[in-house]
Amino acid sequence: MTNNEYITKIEKLISWAHAYYVEDNPLASDEEYDLLSRECLAYEQDNPALSHPNSPNKRVGGFVMEGFNKASHLSRMWSQEDVFNTKELEDWINRAKKVNTNLEFYCEPKFDGASLNLIYENGLLKQAITRGDGTVGEDITNNVKTIHSIPLQIKEKSLLEIRGEIVIKKADFEKINQDRLKNNEALFANPRNAAAGSLRQLDPSITAKRKLFFNVWGIGENSLEFRKNSEMMEYIYSLGFAHPPMTTHTKTVEGIEKLYHEIIAARNDIEMMLDGMVIKIDDLETQEELGHTVKFPRYSCAYKFPAVEKTTKIVNIIQQVGRTGVITPVAVVEPTLIDGSTVERASLHNYDEIARLDLRINDEVIIIKSGDIIPKITKVFKDRRDGTQEEIKRPDSCPQCSSELLDEGTLIKCQNLDCPSIVANSIIYFASKNCMNIDGLGIKIVEQLVREKKIYDILDLYSLDYEKLQDLEGFKEKKINNLLNSIENTKGTTLHRVINALGIEHIGEVASKQICLEFGLNVVNIDLDSLVALDGIGEQMANSFTEFMRVNNELVLKLLDIIKPFVEEKIEVEENSFKDKTVVLTGTMSVSRGVIKKQLEALGAKVGSSVSKKTDYLVYGEDAGSKYDKAVDLKVTTLTEEEMNAMIK
Repeated sequence: MTNNEYITKIEKLISWAHAYYVEDNPLASDEEYDLLSRECLAYEQDNPALSHPNSPNKRVGGFVMEGFNKASHLSRMWSQEDVFNTKELEDWINRAKKVNTNLEFYCEPKFDGASLNLIYENGLLKQAITRGDGTVGEDITNNVKTIHSIPLQIKEKSLLEIRGEIVIKKADFEKINQDRLKNNEALFANPRNAAAGSLRQLDPSITAKRKLFFNVWGIGENSLEFRKNSEMMEYIYSLGFAHPPMTTHTKTVEGIEKLYHEIIAARNDIEMMLDGMVIKIDDLETQEELGHTVKFPRYSCAYKFPAVEKTTKIVNIIQQVGRTGVITPVAVVEPTLIDGSTVERASLHNYDEIARLDLRINDEVIIIKSGDIIPKITKVFKDRRDGTQEEIKRPDSCPQCSSELLDEGTLIKCQNLDCPSIVANSIIYFASKNCMNIDGLGIKIVEQLVREKKIYDILDLYSLDYEKLQDLEGFKEKKINNLLNSIENTKGTTLHRVINALGIEHIGEVASKQICLEFGLNVVNIDLDSLVALDGIGEQMANSFTEFMRVNNELVLKLLDIIKPFVEEKIEVEENSFKDKTVVLTGTMSVSRGVIKKQLEALGAKVGSSVSKKTDYLVYGEDAGSKYDKAVDLKVTTLTEEEMNAMIK
């Protein structure tokens, strides 16, 4: 076979595979497909350097892996803010209108599966990463290469992150469960669980057999030049990705509601599971201006489908002990099938909620489930009580360690720092990458140290030495020294990093930095009113922070004495030409744009990525492109790098 003949045959094979796996519209019989596949495979084996990047023969799965490596996203994968009715939708739109009153919306179905991030470079699929915590996920590139709806090569050559949802079509899900039933294997509860489980197989050949499907819903890191989200997404679909059904472009709430109810009506006929509709503001500049909260983008939301409700019975109430010692009651209910999955537990939030519902064991109740929301009890049928019901008492001792609980009404906490639930989980969080980043102190190691009574709380990490660790299973000299060095290296870190690592409820990295910048080491004894006075710190956050510091005052003081953290000072930026100005950078300059960005931010500037009427300066270098043209059209002041440096001086 010549190379030209191979190219002709492999392009036919690619089209047949796409028609079968992506479009469910076979263009050839299985026999024809297999014959052509073997011909192409023989050529590829003899000429590996000439094999087509998108050859279906590359998708059969390779060697079995021992585990998945962690991998970082180029840009954060955000969660979506949920809205459940027209009022909440209108509230979300009104918040966005504070930036732009002339909004347009791009709407599409929200598929119920496992989120995935694809990284393409020079037109080739470089890496595929699970969502994870939104910053770091698992590298499952080998598995993803078996999925026919994901191109291995695209025409776009720039660095590009493509985000979407891995799903299993309903018909394929039924076939998988039929095969598992024949093989006496446990059945998957629903297509979402099947998709997630199939995606994380250590043997890629198993993933290849599951007929997974990829639906694009957005992009991350990119240098594409588009003004509208809808235009950008059409371009992404043109690269070889499936176009979602039932999308719309509208300017009104009525237009959004129309598609929402059309999708609900067609929900059972759509071949993949849906749990709502995604709404995005179409103008990309407005998206940039709106930005993000700590958790969500302000320019998009998920309009969830109405909750599905069923009647069931309360069997028991159990208490879960959280990382910070908070006791959360959970209702155990009779197994109930809701929207494709069996529900056996429901959230009750706290004991005030139990009192509000007047809930008792053996009560019949209505339980609802909406999308990813944890099942919740909404109504108790008090008229159906038959005398077998039992009142639910507030706990007075910890279910893990039996110590006395602090009961402050809504909040019930275990304060025993030797409590296994608090020790293990708080240390795991303390040592995690986004907190103190103690390399070698993963979940299993922490659990082992607690189980072997080598540590009882966070403070004990700093009393670990070689002698305490050398008798533990799996601890060799190099491993022990690396762990001890990693713990030692946490000393002298910034104060806000230590505070964030304590895992205080409602207090994340952003809030920790703000509080520490304002109060320094006095954070341990700060009062409620002073915290609430800070912009962005609400009463719930302030209550959580002060309560934690009251309960753990001695521990935190000792910890700070050991670590001796660096206390950042709040510096008021002096008046300069760039303070409080919005600046956009474009083109090639004498140093990287990242260096210039940090320089401008240190002067109090906000550095954006797109030009708008609110941009104060556009700083440009060689090959400035469309951003420069747009700045001129909008009469934005343009500066060369030399002019910018002169203004700084």
